[in-house]
Amino acid sequence: MHYVCRVNAASESTPQTILCTVDFSATTQQSIEWGIIMARQLRAHLTILFVYRLILDRGGEIFHLKKAIEEEAQRKFNELEKDFLNGQGLSYDFKIEVGFVSDRIEDYAKKTSLRFLVINRSIESNSNETLDELFEHIHIPMLLVP
Repeated sequence: MHYVCRVNAASESTPQTILCTVDFSATTQQSIEWGIIMARQLRAHLTILFVYRLILDRGGEIFHLKKAIEEEAQRKFNELEKDFLNGQGLSYDFKIEVGFVSDRIEDYAKKTSLRFLVINRSIESNSNETLDELFEHIHIPMLLVP
């Protein structure tokens, strides 16, 4: 699911993007802060990406589960936006996608002029997904937030 780009600066589009992954863990705030710093320094658009796995329990309905996860992610992002992004003069957007973090990042890098990746290390432990393959396949500078 993609959300409309919110622009706090003058309406000029920046061709390069900083991709900042979040999982709304305790270190998400640090990822956002680093994403803002990098976007300012590189004069780039900031895309904040939340990726989740859609695993259905028996008897559950997938549509309602997906909707609940995405509504909760949007609510948490709105709080982060209020605390860190509003008034920063940055062009940014928030995206929610289903899948593996590394796959979503690689796909995004193929489709976008990606300048820098800010990734939260806790994503690896929260999703049981290894980021080693991502580090081997993606050839852009990245900042790994502990």
